[in-house]
Amino acid sequence: MSEENFIERLKQGDQTAYGELLKQYSDRAYNTALGLLQNREDAEDITQEVFAEVFQSISGFKGQSKLSTWIYRIAVTKSLELIRSRSRSKRSGIILSLFGKEDQFHVPNNEPFYHPGISLEHKEMSAILFDAIRRLPLNQRTAFTLNKLENLSYAELAEVMEVSVPSVESLLFRAKQRLRELLGNYYEQNMK
Repeated sequence: MSEENFIERLKQGDQTAYGELLKQYSDRAYNTALGLLQNREDAEDITQEVFAEVFQSISGFKGQSKLSTWIYRIAVTKSLELIRSRSRSKRSGIILSLFGKEDQFHVPNNEPFYHPGISLEHKEMSAILFDAIRRLPLNQRTAFTLNKLENLSYAELAEVMEVSVPSVESLLFRAKQRLRELLGNYYEQNMK
């Protein structure tokens, strides 16, 4: 069945098509959110939000991009919105703590992140890598995560992120450069 037929079935409210959509794309949305957020519960929540939006918005989907691109874009957008929201909350929490209202300050979870797809003997190394990825600027983190964890090509990344292919190349180059710095510093400090 062609993607156009599948989308038409979704637009008509075909429950079987919705089941197929979830089966085919829920892991991709979850893995994308997990790579960006580095928190399983948040990734599960974002995945639910992604498909709630897909179900609500499918009638307006024009097919100017592939369905997978649209779903990745929604997952990335919702994940980044949550990251930005938490960043704003953190800043306002710091201000509140300055005025003696520390009980309202939400402390972010800075525990090491262990990706569920990593084998036991590589957990410590993956936690170090994911900590370094968390320190990347959001656009670099997004490009790196989608390229390395979801295996999206530069062209697919450009579509999802709504930037040019040269922009994607630049983002990935800078992300790798920054990761080399961060991980190099770690090894210099901890391997002496």
